[in-house]
Amino acid sequence: MTRVLRWDVLVGALLVAVFAAGSLAVPGFATTGNLSFALGDLGEIALIALAMTLLVVAAEVDLSVASVLGLSSALVGALWDAGLAIETIIPLVVLVGAVCGLVNGLLVTRLGLPSLAVTIGTLALYRGLAYVVLGDKAVAQFPPAYTALAVGDVPGTPVPYPVALFALLAVVTGVVLHATGFGRALYAIGAQEQAAFFAGIRVKRIKLLLFVLSGTVAAFAGVVFTLRYGSARADNGLGVELAVIAAVLLGGVDFDGGKGTLGGVIAGVLLIGLLRNLLMLGDVSTEIQSIVTGLLLIVSVLTPRLVSLVRPALKGTP
Repeated sequence: MTRVLRWDVLVGALLVAVFAAGSLAVPGFATTGNLSFALGDLGEIALIALAMTLLVVAAEVDLSVASVLGLSSALVGALWDAGLAIETIIPLVVLVGAVCGLVNGLLVTRLGLPSLAVTIGTLALYRGLAYVVLGDKAVAQFPPAYTALAVGDVPGTPVPYPVALFALLAVVTGVVLHATGFGRALYAIGAQEQAAFFAGIRVKRIKLLLFVLSGTVAAFAGVVFTLRYGSARADNGLGVELAVIAAVLLGGVDFDGGKGTLGGVIAGVLLIGLLRNLLMLGDVSTEIQSIVTGLLLIVSVLTPRLVSLVRPALKGTP
């Protein structure tokens, strides 16, 4: 019975139920074309969620990811406008994302500041830098070969290239998190940081690496976002951090750290993607979609707490 009540299992069951209900109630929802669009629409969220999962398991969080995405988009536009080749722009932008993550990590690990406060500050800082770089203008007309990769599907499948990349990285992340000493160290840090330190785990070094990884992935997601929409803007990615956090917490990763599975997070990402697509097909406004995301975030924090209270009572049932 307790296995059935595992949060990631419940989220997976809810995902199946939403898909079944959407297929029956919404015309065109279950078509190959729409599912391909729905998957592509959550590509950036899915990519960022992988790095965020590792951070939250270690009891940290990075709320600046959407601003790093916006900054990277602005940089792509500014550098393309300046005449640089896209092959040069992409690694430069990803490097800037790594530096953004490094700044977050140093403030948290070296100065001992809480990551929530730090990344709220850098959320504003990096978005401001995006406007300094590009202003209010938009830059378009990127190379068709690269935009095709951002919006196209893997030949013979309805799976967009960014989602295929996510699937590959998810396998790697799952192995690292659940089958290596590094993953066990993350759970130990999240469960009890001081005990992990005395056990010989390099807590500060690992957390710094996670923040750098988060910034790097967010910057790459910004490149994908820019090429997918064919438009570089400083305001790209507004609100993405809420969707990412909601997906991670909805997937069963404890905000206090030390608990959760990557499988649950993947189910959470897909569930949010399906709900967004259903709302879009129903002509629901973006404001209502934001309200739904906020409610999911609250539910994802509250419900596991309630389940943890119910579980001990069920253990005593025959």
